[in-house]
Amino acid sequence: MNLIALDFETATDQPDSPCEMGLAIVHNGEVGEVRNWLIKPRQWPHFSPFTIAVHGIRPEHVAHSPGFAEVWEDAMPMMQGNMVVAHNAAFDMNVLRSTLLRHRLPLPSFDYFCSVSLCRRVWPGHTGYGLGPMCQMHGIHLAHHRAGNDAEAAAQLVVRAGRRLQAGTVWELLATAKLKHGT
Repeated sequence: MNLIALDFETATDQPDSPCEMGLAIVHNGEVGEVRNWLIKPRQWPHFSPFTIAVHGIRPEHVAHSPGFAEVWEDAMPMMQGNMVVAHNAAFDMNVLRSTLLRHRLPLPSFDYFCSVSLCRRVWPGHTGYGLGPMCQMHGIHLAHHRAGNDAEAAAQLVVRAGRRLQAGTVWELLATAKLKHGT
C-alpha cells in the first residue's frame, strides 16, 4: 500500500491561511518519512486566538518560515499523481485548494479520500471518529494538532484498516470498504 497522508493547521478561520503542513509517506504498507513545514501565512502576523488555542502555533513561531509557495515547491512533487488521504479531507482539501488559488499556483493532479469515512466503514459502532479517539483505540501515539504528527497518525490508521481488510493496495482498501474517493 502506497499513499501520502496530508494535514494542515491554519492561522485563522480562513482556509487560505495555512501555518503548518505535514505529509506522511506510506510505502509498501509502512509509514516512512514524515515531513513538516511551518509556513508564514499571507495574513501574518494576524493569527486567531481560537486557532492558537487549538494548535499552539503563534506568529513568532513562523516569523522566519517560508511562505506557502516555497513549501509547495517541496511538497507538490510528493503528492502529484499519488493517492492522498486526510483525516477530515474536506477541511484539508479546502485549505489546499483555497491556498493554491490565492497564490495563483496550478492545482496538482491526485486522488484523495477521507480517513474519517474509512474509519467509520472499517470500525463501525464507535461514538467518535476524530483522530484522538481513533488513535487511542489503536494505541497510536498522537501529539494532536501538529500537522506532521496528525498526518502520520492518519497514515497509521489507513495502514491498520488495510491490514484489517486484508487489502494490499489503496484501491483494494477503498473497494473493500466501499469508499468513494475524490480527484
